[in-house]
Parts: sequence; structure tokens; C-alpha cells
Amino acid sequence: MIKEKIKYSFYSYDKDTKLTNNIKKSMYLIHRALTQQLYNKRQGNAHSKTRGEIQGGGRKPWKQKGTGKARAGSIRSPLWKGGGSIFGPQHKKYCIKLNKKEKQLALKYLLNNKLDNTIIVENFLENIEYPNTKLALNHIQDLGIKTNIKILIIIRAKNKNLYLSTRNVKNIEIIKADQLNTIALLKAEKLIITPQAIDRINEVYNG
Repeated sequence: MIKEKIKYSFYSYDKDTKLTNNIKKSMYLIHRALTQQLYNKRQGNAHSKTRGEIQGGGRKPWKQKGTGKARAGSIRSPLWKGGGSIFGPQHKKYCIKLNKKEKQLALKYLLNNKLDNTIIVENFLENIEYPNTKLALNHIQDLGIKTNIKILIIIRAKNKNLYLSTRNVKNIEIIKADQLNTIALLKAEKLIITPQAIDRINEVYNG
């Protein structure tokens, strides 16, 4: 049964995302985009050495017969201390393919369903001369946004002073318009976006 709300829980964040149009398709694409992003973030670095990867063990420890000991061919046998691992974890590349148009649609659905919590601001602190966290927080509060909620600021191009002004505030995230992703949009409770960023979104994601 397709519900009218989809609920995700990750990064200690639990939020209902309302899906207003074409609910079934929206849920399917958003879920696929979220799964793909989380899966592709896995590094897969866990790796244990097999007997062939451990240094040494090329010489037979003792002759095959006549010693009274169990036969052995290498000191790096998995049966020996310091030997290789049997069926241990190996390097793995985690990757799920998502069609480009599917990802674009998922981001469009998320942006559409965040409209009620989106504020468009012309030149949001783009002309700030030096990093100033207090100024940035005051400017956000002047927009009627509480700073204790998750805020996503979408800008067209990288702004070093704006980034330095907000990087020490854990609830604020800055992202370029051509680097939107599912997790950032799902986590955000309020969106601040500039008209230039909207134009860039239309260019990159085909409106």
C-alpha cells in the first residue's frame, strides 16, 4: 500500500517528507536515489591477507617425512600462527547504477515538496568581505528562520567567506546548485536559495 508520506531515519534525523504529486513514482525514485547515494558512499576497505599475500613462507619448514611432525609446506599456512586468513573480507567496490534522468526526477520531486520551506534570497551574503559567523546567523534569523533546525543553503558558485562563516555551525550546510544530492535535501528542514542558483539548477537538471 502506497502511503502519502515517506519516512527516512539516518544521521540521527527523522523527518516526514510529504509527497504531493504522483506519489507512487515520487516514493520509488527518491528511495532509489537515497539507496544509491548511501550504498556508493561505502568504501569497502576491509581486507585480510591470504597466505599468498603475507611475506615469507616460501621455504618448506622441514622435510616431508622422517621427522615425526605433521607435514607442512609453508609457515604462512592458515593453520599456523601468523598465517593467512581463510575466506576473510576482501576489498570490494560498492556501486549501484542510477539513470541520469531518474536522479534528476528524484531531485525535482524533493525540491517541489520543499517549496513550503524554501526561501529565495537575492545575493545571500555573496558580497561579505570577510568571514563573520555572527553576521551570517543574524542574517538567517532576519529571514524568520530558527538556527536550531537543519538549514540548507544553495548557491550558484563557491563563496569562501560564506563557507567560513557557517562551517562552525553544525545545523547549516552549504551546497552548490550543480551538486545537489538526495541526502542533503532530505535532511534539510529549511532551504535558502538564490535566483542565480535556481537558474543553474534549471541548466543542470533540465528545469
